[in-house]
Amino acid sequence: MAARAYWQGQIRLALVSIPVEVYPATKSGAAISFHQIHEPSGKRIRYEKVAPGVGPVDRDEIVKGYEVEKGEYVLLDEEEIEAVKIESRKTLELVQFVDASDIDVLYYEKPYFIVPADDLAEEAYVVLREALRGTKKVGLGQLSVRGREQLVSIKPCGRGLVMEVLRYADEVNKAQGYFRDIADAKPEPELLDLATALIEKKTAPFKPAEFHDRYVEALQRLIEKKRKARGNRRILEDVDDTPATGGNVIDLMAALRKSVGSGRSASKAPAKASTAKKAATKKPPAKSTAKRKSA
Repeated sequence: MAARAYWQGQIRLALVSIPVEVYPATKSGAAISFHQIHEPSGKRIRYEKVAPGVGPVDRDEIVKGYEVEKGEYVLLDEEEIEAVKIESRKTLELVQFVDASDIDVLYYEKPYFIVPADDLAEEAYVVLREALRGTKKVGLGQLSVRGREQLVSIKPCGRGLVMEVLRYADEVNKAQGYFRDIADAKPEPELLDLATALIEKKTAPFKPAEFHDRYVEALQRLIEKKRKARGNRRILEDVDDTPATGGNVIDLMAALRKSVGSGRSASKAPAKASTAKKAATKKPPAKSTAKRKSA
């Protein structure tokens, strides 16, 4: 089944319009969801809509309300809410271009693939892609979809373009409030050198397929074990293989030296062993020579 487009329209740059289709670049990962069960009967718990002092109410009597003061609500029906939704437009106009480094990582929310809608659109699409790549800029615009207006950025990605939904300023917490109490001190040069060496030692190409959600995998194993057991026997499985420590107080210098040196000692060990073997093989001929001399 072909993927369903998130949005279809055109990207406009001044007088140039490029028909495009936008598709989600990500999907939800593996997840385990649970229901609440009444243990004695094995029946699933259901919930009723109730109002204090009234009891169960009909779904038709429920409207949305915004709390303006404690216990005081402004009531809105669906037609009123629909009336103020932004009309979905079929044009995404690029109104500004910025350096990619100007956008803090905190503002990026969700990526989408942009593809040309047809062969005729491909030429202009490629021109925009290469222009963005050559100038190392990111295009900004606002996309109206599903009643809301989203701030988005567009940048090259391989042979194509990627659109990323950005958070608005009021959706991002200021970092200063969290980092204010951290001392503005420089570390000792030797500590910094050891930390740098450790980073270089563990540097490798990013391969996301090598990382797995161990919690989800452990839950799946647990569920399968209980399904096969067909009983209520508890099965406790510990998946944390992190070695326990005696406390939070550590010798940072010693820990860094040990971390950096662990790889070196392992690589030298085989060389020592092979040297020892060579020495052992040379000893017997030396003894036979001694016997000849004594004879």
